[in-house]
Amino acid sequence: MEITDLERIARQIRLRDLQAVYEAGAGHIGGEMSVIDLLAALYFRVLRVWPDNPKNPDRDRFVLSKGHTACALYVVLAKRGFIPEEEISSFLKPHSRLNGHPNCNKVPGVETNTGPLGHGLPVAVGMAKAAKLSGARYHTYVITGDGEMQEGSNWEAIMAAAQFGLDNLTLVVDHNRFQQGASLSDTNDIAPLRPKLEAFGWDVTEIDGNSMAEVVPALERHGSRPHCIVAHTNKGHGISFMQDTVDWHHKVPSKEQYEIALAELSEAI
Repeated sequence: MEITDLERIARQIRLRDLQAVYEAGAGHIGGEMSVIDLLAALYFRVLRVWPDNPKNPDRDRFVLSKGHTACALYVVLAKRGFIPEEEISSFLKPHSRLNGHPNCNKVPGVETNTGPLGHGLPVAVGMAKAAKLSGARYHTYVITGDGEMQEGSNWEAIMAAAQFGLDNLTLVVDHNRFQQGASLSDTNDIAPLRPKLEAFGWDVTEIDGNSMAEVVPALERHGSRPHCIVAHTNKGHGISFMQDTVDWHHKVPSKEQYEIALAELSEAI
């Protein structure tokens, strides 16, 4: 799929995500808007996956470590054909399988349960190592939040990936500079990330994570070492009053705000 097509799909995903969060009355909309370009590029161009056979052993693996942005993943999975698109309307409703964090036992296309931050990358390292041990040719991708990179478990996983020579592993850090309640710089400022990852033996690429023209080639780049993409993104990307504000980590638009956001995203489409 070409860049312009991916950009169009990302805009459609943002619109549906906004509607789902508003209707559910809950969600992590700021971080969902920041990560959607990355998810769209992965599922509609990069990942080798088969919606009609989600457990195909040759599939690439994807782990959404920042599991609180599950709604964006559900919209992507629905649009890609893993689940019915109409099921998005059940997000967070009683008995729905579309919970606030993705569940691999309920939702086709979800590789592992995520939610507790700092777990997804270690699991992804295990997946990549398993491929090396078995001779499998799949590639493993994982997206973490930048606040999540404050977790020590991630740095243990980063050390292990370098030690094992996991050139079949790509880490993407959604670097939107905000976490729940504060900016990254006001809590435990781990920026800049690039020199730290390079010091651990990783290949590192820095991109504008909301520019599809930069996202695609970065995701398609594979080398001789584990690869980290530091994706500089905007919290609430695409919605003017949400962008780059800590308030929208976990917040639901009012009716008036929803209509403004709906108009802005609809105009972009």
